[in-house]
Amino acid sequence: MKKSLSLVLAAAVLMTGLFSGCAKKSETKDSKKLTKETMKVGFVYIGVKNDGGYSEAHERGRQAVEAMGIKTAVVESISDSDTAACEKAIHDLIDQGCNVIYTNSFGYMEATMNCAKEFPNVYFGHCSSDATLPNMCSYFGKMYQARYLAGIVAGKNTKNGKIGYVAAFPIPECIRMLNAFTLGVKSVNPDATVEVIWTNTWYDPAIEKQGALELLNRGCDVIEQHQDTTAPQVAAQEKGALCLGYNVPTPNAAPKAYLTAPIFDWPVFYTSNVQAILDGTWEGKHYWLPASTGIAKLDKLTDLCAPGTQEAVDAVAAKMMKDEFEPFTGPVYDNEGNLKIAAGEKMADKDIWNMMWYVDGVIVK
Repeated sequence: MKKSLSLVLAAAVLMTGLFSGCAKKSETKDSKKLTKETMKVGFVYIGVKNDGGYSEAHERGRQAVEAMGIKTAVVESISDSDTAACEKAIHDLIDQGCNVIYTNSFGYMEATMNCAKEFPNVYFGHCSSDATLPNMCSYFGKMYQARYLAGIVAGKNTKNGKIGYVAAFPIPECIRMLNAFTLGVKSVNPDATVEVIWTNTWYDPAIEKQGALELLNRGCDVIEQHQDTTAPQVAAQEKGALCLGYNVPTPNAAPKAYLTAPIFDWPVFYTSNVQAILDGTWEGKHYWLPASTGIAKLDKLTDLCAPGTQEAVDAVAAKMMKDEFEPFTGPVYDNEGNLKIAAGEKMADKDIWNMMWYVDGVIVK
C-alpha cells in the first residue's frame, strides 16, 4: 500500500474515533508519556472486591495504586466464562478514561487480548496467563512456593494423615499448586495423602462448601483450598476439623479451625508495574514473580498449630526467600510411581507453568 493512502486511512480512523461516542484509542505511548495526573487505572474482577479471597487480594493492590496519587476504577463480578461481558467491562473502563487496564482472572485472557489489539495505545495486564502483546503484559506470583510452606503446616497438623483440597479447575495453575502443597505435606509427613475435589468454579460459596464437606465426610481432618471464598474454611470449622485459607488472611472466618494461608501481596506487583509505565521502562512481557519478591507468602500461624510447626516452616522459608530452595527438585515421582524429576534436578519454569500431572500422594476421585 502506498504511503499516501496509508496516511489517508490513518486520518479517517482518527476522525472516526474523535466523533464516536464509544471508547477511543489514546495517543501512542511513545508520543505522550503518562503521568500520575494523566493516568487512570482500571481493574476487572471476577468477584466482589470484599469477597474475603481472590478479588479482595487484588483490591488491596488497587488501593495501593490509588495511594500513589493515581485515579482508579473497578468493575466487579464479571464472569470469566463470558468473553463478551469482559470486553464490555474493559470498554466501559476505557470510556471512563482508563488508559491502563488489569484483568484478574484466567478466563479473561481472550477478552483482554482482543481489547489490547483494538486499543494498541492502552496498557493492559492479564493475571495468571503467560500471553503477551506489545501493549499487554501477563503476571502472576509463584504461589506454589507459598503452597509448599502451607503443605508443611498441614502435614504437621493432620492427625490421621488425610488432608482434603478443594480446587477450582484441573488446569496447570491449580495442579502445580496442589502438587507443591502435597510435596510440602510429605516433607514432614511422608505417609500422608492429599485428596482433591475439583469444583469447576472459581467463585461459588455453595459449591465450594459442598466440596469441603464431601472431603470431610471421607475422613479428611485438614482442608486446604484453591477457591475464591472462605466457604471451605467455614465447612471445616462446622465439622470440627482444621483449615488453611487462600489469597488473604482470614482468621476470623473460621477462628476455631484456621491455621494459616498462602497469600498474595498484590501491591508488590501493581505498584511496581504502574511505576514502570510512569518511568517509561514498562514491557509487554510475562512476569512470574518468586516468593522472594514478597508477592507470595504465608500468613502468620495461629495458636492452633501444633508445636514445631513454626520451626519447620521457618527452616524452609529462610532458604526460599534467598531463592535457595525450589519445591520441584528431584527426586519427584508422580502418583503412578513414575520418576518425573531426577534426583538433584530442578524443574524448569516452563515445565512447572504447564504442569498437568500429579505428584505422589495426590488422590483424585
